[in-house]
Amino acid sequence: MYKSAYLNNLFFEVVTKYTEQKEFLDAVEQFFDSMDILLEKDPTIEHSGVLERLLVPERIIMFRVAWLDDHNKIVVNTGYRVQHSSALGPYKGGLRFEPSVNLSILKGLAFEQTFKNCLTGLPLGGAKGGSDFAPKGKSDHEIMRFCQAFMAELYRHIGPDTDIPAGDFGVGEQEIGYLFGYYKKLKNEFTGAITGKGVSYGGSLLRPEATGYGLIYFVEEMLKTYFKSDIKGKRILISGNGKVGSMAALKAKEMGAIIVGMSASKGYVADPNGLDIDLILKIAKNKGSLMQDYLKVYPDVVHGETSSDLWNIPCDIALPCATQEEIKMDAAKNLKTNGCMLVAEGANMPVTLEAIKYFNDNGVLFAPGKAANAGGVAVSNLEMSQNALHLSWNKEEVDAKLKSIMQSIFKKCHEASVKYGQPNNLALGANIAGFLKVYEAMLAQGVV
Repeated sequence: MYKSAYLNNLFFEVVTKYTEQKEFLDAVEQFFDSMDILLEKDPTIEHSGVLERLLVPERIIMFRVAWLDDHNKIVVNTGYRVQHSSALGPYKGGLRFEPSVNLSILKGLAFEQTFKNCLTGLPLGGAKGGSDFAPKGKSDHEIMRFCQAFMAELYRHIGPDTDIPAGDFGVGEQEIGYLFGYYKKLKNEFTGAITGKGVSYGGSLLRPEATGYGLIYFVEEMLKTYFKSDIKGKRILISGNGKVGSMAALKAKEMGAIIVGMSASKGYVADPNGLDIDLILKIAKNKGSLMQDYLKVYPDVVHGETSSDLWNIPCDIALPCATQEEIKMDAAKNLKTNGCMLVAEGANMPVTLEAIKYFNDNGVLFAPGKAANAGGVAVSNLEMSQNALHLSWNKEEVDAKLKSIMQSIFKKCHEASVKYGQPNNLALGANIAGFLKVYEAMLAQGVV
């Protein structure tokens, strides 16, 4: 499988030990593809044991979350926090509230988060957490009681110099508010222990827009470098009309792109002349149905009830911003056939390993989420800085810093891909650039 016998043996051990943890193994396999090239040039990595250490999170916290619903019935969920690496700084990563959440998904995401945070150049380690709780369909009081019960355990393990959670899928400003409020009550202190807060109580301007905006800034750098072009006039498909997808659509439209299709959990809409992004943002804000509400205003647009059919629409750029493994091999082939030249991940691991390899082998430029969607964690760090300094920067200042960070991330990925002989392979560049910094820090700190 790999040229390195050491890497083959290590991967076999990991697969044998974690057979049931598919998402974690996918993250490791994609990472190991890059390490194979690096080991050829630097065999001393094998003797350091750094790879073995990175395969095991520094700490995994699992706990019961018991809470009362509106009918006074006791409901029990499972809470998690995977603190993967603190080699570069305090743990940092989002919380995800969604029924499918399990240890495999969170281990895979925490593993990726370590290298994503490293690429930003900011002093942050990697973590991820969450619960199999679903906020959708719950009352505000139920969400509050769950968040308080969740934080009643988690608060012991986080803090501004230890672990700083943020939001992720299913954890928006409302959930962050409840989590932070209870953390503040339990700790009797007002610190930047959680990011994604409302602006009125220590949050940063542009945080809701950060991941989507950052994604478009990264894509713009890809277009400049590889195609001597820009985003103006490019036809774009975006999956997911939530915070990331809708903000990416807004920024892309501002920069002159044409959003020809978008999807949600139930269906998609498409228009070769460009969708009405203002209407889509309104639907997202009101938590409406993308397809149903859009068709009320534009009944003649192309649409369908199967979200994955979005990838059958001709485009220049595809931005998967919904969930993991949404672009599989069939979708990848359809995108290539229909003229797609660039795919960038707005969600965490939305493209399967098989599809990534297909893109790389067939001339479709691919940007991994650990690089392309790092805008959220970048602005989270800016929020931490503002909290520590007791300052508040305006939107223009935050946006300028975000754009600069995304440009720097692209430069690191591109330079590493060129150095190791695969200039079009940004996944390789991202993995190597992220790893080398963590590797250096771990060697300096000894066996810990």
